[in-house]
Amino acid sequence: MYLLLNGEVNTVEWFQHHKPGKGPAFMKVKIKSVRSGKILEKTFRTKDKIVQAIVDKSTKQFLYKNGDKYVFMDTADYSQIEVPQSRLDGKKEYLIEGEEVDLTVYEGEVIEAELPPQIKMEVTVSSPGIKGDTVSGSTKKVTLETGLVVDVPLFINQGESIVVDTRTGEYVSRAD
Repeated sequence: MYLLLNGEVNTVEWFQHHKPGKGPAFMKVKIKSVRSGKILEKTFRTKDKIVQAIVDKSTKQFLYKNGDKYVFMDTADYSQIEVPQSRLDGKKEYLIEGEEVDLTVYEGEVIEAELPPQIKMEVTVSSPGIKGDTVSGSTKKVTLETGLVVDVPLFINQGESIVVDTRTGEYVSRAD
């Protein structure tokens, strides 16, 4: 759920309804500002007015990067939308042409982008594993097609595809 507080769009991260034995009920809420990422704890009483921000969530396909903007396309009507780089902080390293992303739009402006939890990426730069280095848990750093650097097991080579967790940035498995 998205709320408008002080002219800013916020997401509800957590809430708890409380009805004490005496007095009116109230709601404790933990909200996160979409723009700044700040987390606030608020208490709302029954008399408080809360405005819900009406947002549009839709799946768009990533097409290409144009300067400091990223271009996405709606696959239903082929309309395109440009998203500023600042809206994709921490996520742009996972954007591959043709990949689908869930965009949340409020009043014509993209306020949030949500990636799939795991994504398949190709290894573009990898040093060979050292022969005899078979200690369990040994890893090496590789560079993926978007420039993202991750730790992978020694058996992963250049040209292979791997699955990466977009929430943590960690190697998950070899791709099929």
